Amino acid sequence: MAATTCFKCIPVSANPRQKQNHPPRHKYCNTNIVKRVKRDILLMGMRGGYCNGKVTTTRSGLVTCSGRGIGDFIGGDLLRPDLGRWLSDIEEHKALAIYSPHEGGYEGRYLNRLKYQGYYFLDLTARGLGDPETTLTKIHPVCPAHLGKQPIARWYFPPEVDYRLDALPPYAKGLVVWIIEAKVLSKSELQFLALLPTLRPKVRVVAECGNWRKFMWKPLKEIAGLTADEGA
Repeated sequence: MAATTCFKCIPVSANPRQKQNHPPRHKYCNTNIVKRVKRDILLMGMRGGYCNGKVTTTRSGLVTCSGRGIGDFIGGDLLRPDLGRWLSDIEEHKALAIYSPHEGGYEGRYLNRLKYQGYYFLDLTARGLGDPETTLTKIHPVCPAHLGKQPIARWYFPPEVDYRLDALPPYAKGLVVWIIEAKVLSKSELQFLALLPTLRPKVRVVAECGNWRKFMWKPLKEIAGLTADEGA
């Protein structure tokens, strides 16, 4: 395959037979593109996100790194030094509001760490949850869709939290109620979720209350507007 020529990079000279050694000036020249791409790949951290060595430039103009960092062996998303604080905050506050990046995936790492500690999970979505107090701690009715042809029926289900607590194995550390899309809940509903570990001591609550640039969390009592005296 013949190489394409960038005609805008050819210098203009009065004598066409005179050899010109000027560097190409057009931004779409192949040589400049190769140099720029390799330099940007290195600077953007595509080799693992870290470069602890000395950055040098070769004779051909390519930028290289002479050292290796921990990012060359472990992905940058695996370096989470706050997992210990995550576990301690779960035990201290017992109900947390989390904010994860929009692309998702980060919260699974923190969920797995709780699973390694011996917790079991009850995953619920806030949309269609109804009254959290009735659904989680009381016998609640559910009306299935009848499509206008069948009579309206009403089925009664046991409390979601109490039912899961009774089914826990003896070696389980507790039950984590993980609420997805909790940003649609009202302030009073968030207040009940913040007080749920007080009513059920083996229960921990994690509510996804929004998104942020990085994974972060706060005590749910703070988000719900409960003070320490009200929470007690």
